[in-house]
Amino acid sequence: MKKFAHGLEQVLFSSRWLLSPLYLGLVAVLILVLVRFGFEFVATVEHVFQNQSHTFILDVLALLDIVLLANLILIVIFAGYENFVSKIDAAHESEDRPHWMGTIDFSGLKLKLIGSLVAISVIELLKDFIGLGEGHKVDDSLIWRVIIHLVFVVSGVLFAVMDAIAARSEGKPVHGE
Repeated sequence: MKKFAHGLEQVLFSSRWLLSPLYLGLVAVLILVLVRFGFEFVATVEHVFQNQSHTFILDVLALLDIVLLANLILIVIFAGYENFVSKIDAAHESEDRPHWMGTIDFSGLKLKLIGSLVAISVIELLKDFIGLGEGHKVDDSLIWRVIIHLVFVVSGVLFAVMDAIAARSEGKPVHGE
C-alpha cells in the first residue's frame, strides 16, 4: 500500500507540468499584445499630427493600458510558473532577473493581479471621463464601469486585509510593519 501511495504522489506531483502549455499559451498571448501595441502606436503617431490633444491623450492611455496588460501577463507567467511548476533556473543565472521574481507567492500574485486590474480599470474610466468632456453623455455602460471599478478596488482591499490577517495569525510580518 505504501508503494501505491508513493506512486500516486509521484503522479500528482508530476501533474504540475500540465500547466506548462498554459504558460506557453500566455507567452503567445504576450506576442499578440505586442502586435496590438504596434497597431496602437502607429495610430498614435498618425494622431500626433492632427492637432487634437484629447485624441493624443486617449491614444497614450490606450498604450498604457496595453503595457499594463503585458506586465500583468508577464507577472502571471513568471510567478505562476515558479509557484506551481518549477523554478526558472535561467532567470537565477541572469543579471537582468526582476527583483520580485521568486518572491511572489500565491497571495502576492493575487494582490498584483487585482492591483493591475484596478490600474487598467482606472485608465478605461479616465478615457470615458475625457469623452464626457467632449460632449458624450453619461450612459448605463459608464455607470456599470464605475461600479465594476469600485468592485475591483473593494476586492483588492479585502484581499489585502485577508492576507494581513492570515500573516498575523501565522506570526509573519505584515508588509509595511
